[in-house]
Amino acid sequence: MKRRNFTKRASAIMAGGLLAGPSLMGASRYKRYISPNDTLQIGVIGCKGMGWSNTRSMLKMDDIDLIAISDVDKNVIKERVEHYKEFRENKPEIYEDYRNLLSNPDIDAVIIGSPDHWHCKMMVDAVQSGKHVYVEKPLANSIEECKIMVEAAQKTGKVVQVGQWQRSGVHYKKALEIVQSGVLGKIRLVKVWAYQGWMKPVPVLPDSPVPEGVNYDFWLGPAPKRAFNQNRFHFNFRWFWDYAGGLMTDWGVHEIDIALWVMKAVSPVSVMATGGKLAYPDDASETPDTLQALFQYNDFNMLWEHATGIDNGPYGRREGIAFIGNNGTLVVNRGGYEVLVEKKARGYGKTEEGKMAPIEAFERPKDANYLDYHTQNFVAAIKANDPSILNTPIASGSLAAINAQMGNIAYKTGRKVYWDEANGKFKKDKSASAMVGVKYNNGWELPRI
Repeated sequence: MKRRNFTKRASAIMAGGLLAGPSLMGASRYKRYISPNDTLQIGVIGCKGMGWSNTRSMLKMDDIDLIAISDVDKNVIKERVEHYKEFRENKPEIYEDYRNLLSNPDIDAVIIGSPDHWHCKMMVDAVQSGKHVYVEKPLANSIEECKIMVEAAQKTGKVVQVGQWQRSGVHYKKALEIVQSGVLGKIRLVKVWAYQGWMKPVPVLPDSPVPEGVNYDFWLGPAPKRAFNQNRFHFNFRWFWDYAGGLMTDWGVHEIDIALWVMKAVSPVSVMATGGKLAYPDDASETPDTLQALFQYNDFNMLWEHATGIDNGPYGRREGIAFIGNNGTLVVNRGGYEVLVEKKARGYGKTEEGKMAPIEAFERPKDANYLDYHTQNFVAAIKANDPSILNTPIASGSLAAINAQMGNIAYKTGRKVYWDEANGKFKKDKSASAMVGVKYNNGWELPRI
């Protein structure tokens, strides 16, 4: 499709410049009304993995143009600029420092695809700069950061969608309706899991020089200062505590989000977890390759489990959520759902034969792209200027991330921890409560709202 050519915008912003601390105050006062017929102009911060997947999804919409790219790896930027030519004719502005991108008043919304430890700072800066935000999951790398991000979104009123795109899947909504109808009976246990057979051991590598074109100090940002190691960079950052929370937060937030949404739950009474590097004890990863975490809520339990290197998860599925009731169990994953009926029902919905009436299974249509539905929902909310229509608003993304972080904290302490919702910390447990917060390093400061 032929697109209009964009002229290069006159600006005092130096593309790619790394400033000590560019001011965002001017941009924070910039409020452009976006009508339903306007072309939405977006920027992407962190475009190696999901940042670019989200960008490509949005570019399927004719009323979206990418006008800015920021990444600390010039090699990645070069690839993305070439790839972008397949979508549009304009040439996006290039920024090494994301704060310079946020100072560009022509940008309406940004996609944040950076490593987890950067999400909070970038998202808060973005909404304070007047930008709407699509931020990758998990929302943040600590409970404290999640709460700061929610407060920033509420205070600025900007549209913030979290990349937990399963919420935009039609069959997940249908599964919610079935569970909440009561036909399954009392739900006593929810199982959530991710078995990832594709994950092989991460080989131990020595520290090495920083690759040419990479601003490694900026990549580290608020994380502790460390020598460059290829294992900690790009995709594998997920398996190191400095930057992320392993599969518990990487995959866990997707599945836990659905469980909490369906069960209308917020926070657990207690959490306990056990596991470790049981499959690959000598590989380079820090986070556990095998983990079980048991969350106790007021009227049901939730069991999370993950395992790397194998695919045979519960109910023969490599990932999913199972709502286990007195009458039957609904099992849902990205491929669809099915309901397993108990031999004898003991409550609402049973037939004359004493069993629950069967419910037809659902298989996700092959052409149903739930990520596309999710980005379309984000754009619709921006054009309606209505965050309430978001499928995964920041409050929901925060709940999933906070619960997942609690699972990791229980694992790190090695004991059962009890949550104090009113005070935002663990009861009578100073070491567990200390993990609620986060320390920023290298001169970076935790955002304050």
